Formats: sequence, C-alpha cells, structure tokens
Amino acid sequence: MSTTSIPSARPRAKTRVSFGRFKAWLVACATRPEARLWLVIQLAILHAVLWTFILINLKAAQDVHMDVAEAYAWGQKFLLGYGKHPPLSGWIAGLWFKVFPATDWATYALAMATVSVGMVICWLIALRVVDARRAFLVVVMVALYPIFNFKGFKYNADLLQLVTLPLVVLAYLNAFEKRSWQSGIWLGLAGALALMTKYWVLTMIGAIGLAALIHPDRLKFLRSPAPWVAIATLLVAMIPHIAWLADAHFVPLTYAGDTYNLEGHGNYVRELVLGYVVHNVALLALPVALAALAFALVPPWFTLLLRAPLRIVTRAWARGANPGVNRSQALHVWIIQIVVAVGPPLGALVFSIYLKTDWGISLFFLVPLALVAIPTLRVPSATLFNIAAIWLVLSVTTLAASPWIEAREMAANAGNTATYGARSELARELTQAWRTRFGSRWAVVAGTMETIQPMAFYSPDHPSPFTPNEAWSSGLTSPEDVKKYGFIGVFDPTDGRLPAFEKWVSETAPNAERMVMTTRRFTHGKAGPAMTWNVYIAPPEK
Repeated sequence: MSTTSIPSARPRAKTRVSFGRFKAWLVACATRPEARLWLVIQLAILHAVLWTFILINLKAAQDVHMDVAEAYAWGQKFLLGYGKHPPLSGWIAGLWFKVFPATDWATYALAMATVSVGMVICWLIALRVVDARRAFLVVVMVALYPIFNFKGFKYNADLLQLVTLPLVVLAYLNAFEKRSWQSGIWLGLAGALALMTKYWVLTMIGAIGLAALIHPDRLKFLRSPAPWVAIATLLVAMIPHIAWLADAHFVPLTYAGDTYNLEGHGNYVRELVLGYVVHNVALLALPVALAALAFALVPPWFTLLLRAPLRIVTRAWARGANPGVNRSQALHVWIIQIVVAVGPPLGALVFSIYLKTDWGISLFFLVPLALVAIPTLRVPSATLFNIAAIWLVLSVTTLAASPWIEAREMAANAGNTATYGARSELARELTQAWRTRFGSRWAVVAGTMETIQPMAFYSPDHPSPFTPNEAWSSGLTSPEDVKKYGFIGVFDPTDGRLPAFEKWVSETAPNAERMVMTTRRFTHGKAGPAMTWNVYIAPPEK
C-alpha cells in the first residue's frame, strides 16, 4: 500500500509547491519597484488582446457603432474641431487607421488599446495614494469594471476620456504634492488634452478645483506657482481650438443647447437621472463584488478585513499611522469621486438637461481606488492572486463562450435593424454603383449623421460625410465640394426629416437619380433584418 501511495503523493506536493511559487512570484512582481510596472503593462496588453478577440466574436453580426464610424471619418482630416466636438478623438482615430485597415476588428483593437492605456494610468494614480499591493488590486478591479471590457467596445470621445481624465488626476496629484512650476505645466497640458477630447471633462476639472479648495493643505498649494502656471498653460494650449470655436460661431454650444435642453420636461428628466444612477451603480457593482469574492477566498476572510477593533483603526488613521494609504492623496480621490458622482445628476435636475448614461463612462474610474484606500481594509497577499485569477478566468471563459453568446443575441434580436442592419453591404453596393456610372471615386455622402457615417467607414472610397440642414456639420466637406464632386444621398424613409432632405436634394441637384435599395446581411448562414433606403445619386460637375 505504501509503495503505491508515494508516487502519487510526490506530484501533488510538487504541484502545490509550484502553485505556491507562482502566487509568490505574482505578489513579488506586483510589489517590487523594478518589476511592478512591467507586470501591469503585461496585464494591460493581455487584457487588450483577449477582449479584442472577444468583441470580434460578440459583434460578428453587427456593423461598428455609429460613433466609431464618425471618429474614423473625422480622422481623414486633421481639423481643429469637428462641428459638435473637439478634435482629439478624431486625430487619434486618424493616426490609428494610418497603421491599421478600416475593418471591424481594428476598431475593437483601438477601443481596447484605449482602455488598457487608461488601466496603466489608473495604476500610476493608485501608487500615489496607496501601497503597491493595493495598487495592483485597484488595476485588476478596473479591468473587471465593464466599462473597461465589453461596455467599452465603441471608440469615441467618451471612451478616450478614460485616458485623458486619469492623466488630469495624475497630474493634479503630482502638482499638489510637488507644488512646482514644472508640475503646473504638466497639469495644464493634461487639462488641455482633456478639453480637446470632450467639453464634458469640465465636470472632472471642476471637481479637481473643488478638491484643491477643500483640502486642508489648500493654502500651501494656492501659494505655490503650480495652480497658476497650470491655468496659464491650459489657456495658451487651448488658443488654437478657441480660435476655431470663434470662427465656427461656437457651433458646439449650439449643438449642445439644441440636443440636450429639456426645459419643461421635468418628469422625463427625472426618469433619465434615475436611469443614469441605476445604470452606473449596476456597472460598478461587478468589480466591487468580484473584489469581495477575492477577499472571501482567503480564510478566515472576516478577520483579514477587520483585524483590529474599529476604534483602534480609526485612531491610527487619525494619526496618519496607516502605512498603506497616503492620507492626503486619498482625500483628493474621495472628494473628486464624490463630486463627479453627485454633481451631474443634480445638475441635470436643476437645469433640465438630457443626461445620457454614456456620460458616466469617464466619471467612475476612481471608485476602485476610493474603496481600496479605506484604512480599515487589509489586503493579504493571496487576495492579489485571487483577483487576478478571477479576471483571467472570466476573460477566457467569455472568449470561449462569445460565439454562443453572439448567436443567442442575434436570435433574440433578429428584427433589430439598429443593431443588425446591413449598412456595410449598402456602402459597398453604392460604391460599385458610383464607379459604374462615373468611373471615379465616390467623394461625398449626404444624409443624417446616423446613416452616412457607416458609409464613410465601410465604402472602399471612404467618402466625406455631409449633413445638410444641420448647423453642426463636421466641416469635412463643403457645399461647394458637394456640387463639384457630386454625392450619394442616403436616407431612412421612416425618418421624419426626409421631406427637408428631399427639398435640399431638389435644390442642390435637381437631376439626381432617385431609387430605393434594400440590404440584408447573412451571418453564419442566418439572415439579418432587411433594411430599405431612399438613395439619391447626383453626378459630379462636368
């Protein structure tokens, strides 16, 4: 009996030793100064690769989101503004697609590259607030936050804020600590970069300003050159864009006022605010719950979470005795996160603003850090391995299940033209129709933003979009170009704006050819919903 038990015992013991060594290696890499940055970068790269493949599978039957196609179109020309938004998201898309082809997978790779860069910056922020062990816990919690994985599938200005806003917070924590003119320059440049992403970042910039005024060390900061140099740097850096705003008659403000003002619709505003709050709380619940699970897998978890009576820990915190948390920097994080969590819903209620759930994408990346910085929390080494294992298992499982999930989603939403409509097929058919008629490149597509942006992305000719009857045109093409190069107009016949568009076509190109086209996509042998379009082909000038 003994001779048969010894060989089986040795491999198990060896496996346990190897497993223990791996856990020890992970904790060591997460905490050693010479190894921790490389570990986080590796985690971010692996996250980007895994979730790019997941999104390719999950979205196999769908065209890219309208916002993604819009960013691609903007990137075809490097302007100082694009009608309704500042230019940074378009610039980055333009640079990205100079390297990668205009394909669906490249857009998902861009989105995941964006959030993965944001993950690394969130980790750098955490290192200024908590010790390396807690910082690693923070970055994996961020990776588990749905905004940084399946909800982050569409690259747009909202998603890009997950890079620029963490940069602002990082620069602010650095400036408040160093209080030098150099740190002020970096803060000003980070602020300008954020404002060039989307004006919504004023929410975060305002929260940072309040944190600076509320913090007990505010006078040290305000008497230093850092804040004043930051403000001056930001203003100087924004001069080109401000000049563009003036030249464009501040059309982004017109767009915001026309689109998001809901004065007189109080009940609807309250419904939107409630939906915004519930949506973002639900998304945040996942990383918090999974982090709690990582703690619970370390027995006895209840003694590890609170090793000492709350009274003793509170006294230690009051003396600043907790070596794992920088009390001063943690206070900044808590203030900023509270302000950006509470401010937008209250502002929407007071000023009757249409509050979109997507506007919360950029405002809650500090929640994991705010929780991990609670002084009563103890982070045992095993928790780091557990949280990393949870992230890896969930990611790999989702990758394996993604084709099945996609098939189920398509079956459940078979008639949803907004999601499964064949816009890419229409773009390719219209390109062929133009080339057959005129033997030249299709240069301009006209219609509503929702309809024509996919044409600009999917057509091999990548025509410039033109939106007549809208004051906030992207500026990528002009009425003169429309007449010179001709255009294809594409319009949804169920859209109430159709009469105004047809009037414009009659005035601009009375000899335009008019037709109706229907498209349908087949994915894995299954037919998507049929879509019908009114199409107007206006020839170029001779």
